[in-house]
Amino acid sequence: MRAYLVRVGLKTSANVLIVALCAGLAACGDGGDGNGGGAAVDTATPVATATATRVPPTATNVPTATAIPATATNVPTLTTVPTNTATPVPNTPTATATTVVSGQCADAPKAYASTFAGIQDVIFERRGCTESACHGAAQQGGLDLRSDVAYDNLIEVGSSESSLDRIRPGDKDRSYLFLKLAAATKPSILPPGTQISGAPMPNGLPALSEDELEIVRLWILNGAPKTGTVEGTAALLGACLPPPEPIVIKPLDPPATGEGIQLEMPPWKLEAHSEHEICFATYYDISQQVPPEFLDPATGTAFLFDSSELRQDAQSHHLILNRYVGSIDDINDPSLGDWTCSGGAHDSDACDPTDVHACGTDGFCRSQIRQSFACIGFGPSVGGQSFYAIGGSQTAQSYTHYIPGVYAQIPTKGVLYWNSHAFNLTDQDTMMHARLNYYFAKDPRHSVRPIFDTRMIFAANAPPYTTQTICNDFVLPQGARLFNLSSHTHRHGKHFTIALSDGTQLYESFVYNDPVDTTFNPPLMFDSPDPVQRTLHFCSLYNNGMNSDGSPDPDFVTRRSHVPDSARNTFGLCTPVACTKGKVGAACHGTKDHHTCDTAEGANDGFCDACPITGGESTENEMFILIGSYYLDEE
Repeated sequence: MRAYLVRVGLKTSANVLIVALCAGLAACGDGGDGNGGGAAVDTATPVATATATRVPPTATNVPTATAIPATATNVPTLTTVPTNTATPVPNTPTATATTVVSGQCADAPKAYASTFAGIQDVIFERRGCTESACHGAAQQGGLDLRSDVAYDNLIEVGSSESSLDRIRPGDKDRSYLFLKLAAATKPSILPPGTQISGAPMPNGLPALSEDELEIVRLWILNGAPKTGTVEGTAALLGACLPPPEPIVIKPLDPPATGEGIQLEMPPWKLEAHSEHEICFATYYDISQQVPPEFLDPATGTAFLFDSSELRQDAQSHHLILNRYVGSIDDINDPSLGDWTCSGGAHDSDACDPTDVHACGTDGFCRSQIRQSFACIGFGPSVGGQSFYAIGGSQTAQSYTHYIPGVYAQIPTKGVLYWNSHAFNLTDQDTMMHARLNYYFAKDPRHSVRPIFDTRMIFAANAPPYTTQTICNDFVLPQGARLFNLSSHTHRHGKHFTIALSDGTQLYESFVYNDPVDTTFNPPLMFDSPDPVQRTLHFCSLYNNGMNSDGSPDPDFVTRRSHVPDSARNTFGLCTPVACTKGKVGAACHGTKDHHTCDTAEGANDGFCDACPITGGESTENEMFILIGSYYLDEE
């Protein structure tokens, strides 16, 4: 067994988001071994020519072919199952009453105390799930969905038909209730290989509408809270909900002793109506928690794992956990600032970071928090890239399980850099929480090699009120066994596809903040000596504020005034070139040219604020990243 210290691609490996992002952006996409002593994030070899095309309003789909080349075996047949049409159900029950804030929801026919209360009414009760013969008194499948017990019977409670939980906060793909509902409404979105026992839900009744299924998806994605409002669900419910409050997700339980380890992020304050991307350091030492059989046999100083799970509060845009490559002796370098306790009885006290008991059982010793894009420039200099990613996520919950025999490894002690990016759109301050579990590898044979292609990360530049498709090629090495694909864009990214050189489509995703994560088991084999036969062609359609009829959408276009301060301080700031008020869509020239947008001379109703898409860190800016995982056959 050859051991590598791998830069771990996360669930989707996306989840490592901006990592290589890059010790100086010129390094983005470079291959080669890093200072961590192991395989770097791979990029295409040789580099294929990238293409960028402007797409007219009617050309929004990337064509797909059907032929499967002999050089990429075990390619699954990908078929789209037509979406069922939900039949309206009469006699909608009266909604649960709640206090309506004056001036809000004036036209809403219903009001609910929370998003889950709306789901209870619209999904469970209206759809007949709580009838006595179903999940009422009869408790079909051992599940009672009546309002007084439904929530407690769902959250992290195992299904009687599957090894999955009924609802796994943050993870729709491991929430069996969602899979049962989706099997009736939109089976094409089920993860490959999903097995559904019995009939889809609702059993014997019309399927949920796509909007109703989306309510459940958003609720799960945001941590499946019992109380509070999940952003975007009020309109889908057609109801009034209380103003949103920050969502604190149910903590992730650590692995059982001897099965894995947990790393916990020191909580940090996220103020109301703010967005921050920060970096800070912590020390870790889990050497006493790892049984000898799960240590790297070559060195004995790293543990082997084959799966990981991350859970964080829903306000997160991304979390990347990096490991510093230099010496532990650098931990007191002045660049890290003062080390103090966060939380607990010793909050704000000075602490020794290498003393794991310095802040008690309820506090954390951490370095000074810095505002930082991807931790670039953070910490001591080592003459090259000073850290590599070992975990992270772009969603509230992520779960990675390599196919059998594949593993990665991490040293048992060292210094971590936490890169957390979050935004709080509510009126209340909150604390950000995150926990990351690693589960020990029992059958380590092949070292994982992540794909994280950032060569064209900031290529999108569509002018206001237009669409654009960006494409690039990634060449896998000969002998690659590809077992995972995913993607990363921001909110303007509308359709991401990955295909083989002959057009055979391997991947398709439409939701930027919940991208599809496709696993191939058995893996796809790329043994041809011809690089063309080992090429992945990947594209993303970007929409910069154009409605389906070609008219301008000033609410969705990139807006200078919407770029957060954190992005303005790097390179995400843009120059407005079109109007968002007054003569919407007309050309203008910068932040002081609002009069050009006026509907009439002196009207003062214009606003020059629409920008071309600009690459950058915030959701108002854009990215274009191919993500995946493979191993080499000879390893």
